Amino acid sequence: MEKEDPEEKRHRQALFLIYKIMEQASNGNGNGNGNGNGNRRRPSCLRIRTRKLKLRIGRRLKKLKKGMSMCLSTARIGLCNQFQQLRTCKSALRRQPKVEALPFPSLVT
Repeated sequence: MEKEDPEEKRHRQALFLIYKIMEQASNGNGNGNGNGNGNRRRPSCLRIRTRKLKLRIGRRLKKLKKGMSMCLSTARIGLCNQFQQLRTCKSALRRQPKVEALPFPSLVT
């Protein structure tokens, strides 16, 4: 079997894609999902404004969420460090030998 030339293969694929697009245009479904609704209506001004508002709110929520997670992780790290210091202090205090109380000399004899 003879191998196909890569240039010829690309040309054939381009022809197929052109044919497919022409077929979609003739069928009237311009969006390509096969629902037959080729003439899409123009979005209204209100719809555009609400879409932009949703995007803006989404971006703000994303930034807020990112900032809060950063704050929480920083607080968690600080808290863990404090607990670590507390543990080391406790273990250092436990390791020290207990000093017995020496009898206090009385001044009155």
